[in-house]
Amino acid sequence: MNVILIGPPGSGKGTQAKRIEAHYGITQISTGEVLRAEVANDSDLGRKVKKAVDAGDLVPDDVIVALLSSRIGQNMSKKGFLFDGFPRTAGQARALDAMLEEKNMKIGHVIELTVKDEEIVKRITGRYACAKCGAGYHDQYQKPVKEGVCDKCGGTKFTRRADDKADTVRSRLKTYHQQTTPVIAHYRKQGLVKSVDGMAPIDKVTAELNAILG
Repeated sequence: MNVILIGPPGSGKGTQAKRIEAHYGITQISTGEVLRAEVANDSDLGRKVKKAVDAGDLVPDDVIVALLSSRIGQNMSKKGFLFDGFPRTAGQARALDAMLEEKNMKIGHVIELTVKDEEIVKRITGRYACAKCGAGYHDQYQKPVKEGVCDKCGGTKFTRRADDKADTVRSRLKTYHQQTTPVIAHYRKQGLVKSVDGMAPIDKVTAELNAILG
């Protein structure tokens, strides 16, 4: 079972990816983690990644695909894998297809979590965390039991991420849609795409994903 899970920032994609991994015993492959690990290893590819990141450039598709190809061959569950955060462009999707074909593998499911943009803005801009222990909260969905006091450590100072501002989130969403629409179209031609309402309660989203994956 090889799966691609697609969704905008704040869609709950990370939570659902972890649940799929645990339920089906497949390996979650996060491109961000793979890139960071390679930089830490100071390999040839890792240095190429670092050079691109330091220059503020996108990491070249061929470098990302080479790293993912290596990752797929290392300590991966024979039950399959789940891509989280990849492919981000149609070019990456085509490169991924070619790489998997060389390994006699293919993608079996592409699932898109759909959430309205303004709901995403509300979800992300409402996030904050305890400055002491890092426990996460939300203005609407997850307030501390006692206002102004962290449930876990009793801390009274909280922080918000600088990039969780509404204008920044809307800009990220615009970029997401521009990049992802061609990716969805690429896999829709192959009859692989299913859409799930990411605005539903978390457990209902999980149930729908499980129904699709079988």
